[in-house]
Amino acid sequence: MDQKRIDIEERVLRARELFLKGYNCSQAVFCAYSDIYDIPEELALKLSASFGGGIGRTRETCGAVCGMVMLEGLESGQTKENDDEQKQNNYKQVQQLIELFKAENGSSICKELLGLRKDAPIVPAPDARTAEYYKQRPCLRMVESAARIFGKKINESVK
Repeated sequence: MDQKRIDIEERVLRARELFLKGYNCSQAVFCAYSDIYDIPEELALKLSASFGGGIGRTRETCGAVCGMVMLEGLESGQTKENDDEQKQNNYKQVQQLIELFKAENGSSICKELLGLRKDAPIVPAPDARTAEYYKQRPCLRMVESAARIFGKKINESVK
């Protein structure tokens, strides 16, 4: 990535717009930044599609968090075999991002963020995106949070 500061709120707005257009939480966060890595939007949408709803709507790790950590892979991911130092650095960066998200939102687990029971049924069908959906669900706020946290990290790394 080019080492220049980004407009964080512009990226947050982009993530918000994508989510409100019906893309999942992971797609919204990942695609809000994919252009700075020269990833075409359609490819970015496909790469991040399976991570929504807490990974395939299993309600596990929040999809917004997944999008954020996928972006971190583009920043610090290991690319050479047996490069344990880079792998460790990437894991450290990911853990820091997740801790920031948890500090801001209380959890990084989808079902906890949604207030669902641990034994809530897992179904693949997405909920209809109605005004009531957006009113009841914290997902848009999670998307904005993850996009903002990642943007701040990017800007902090720029000299």
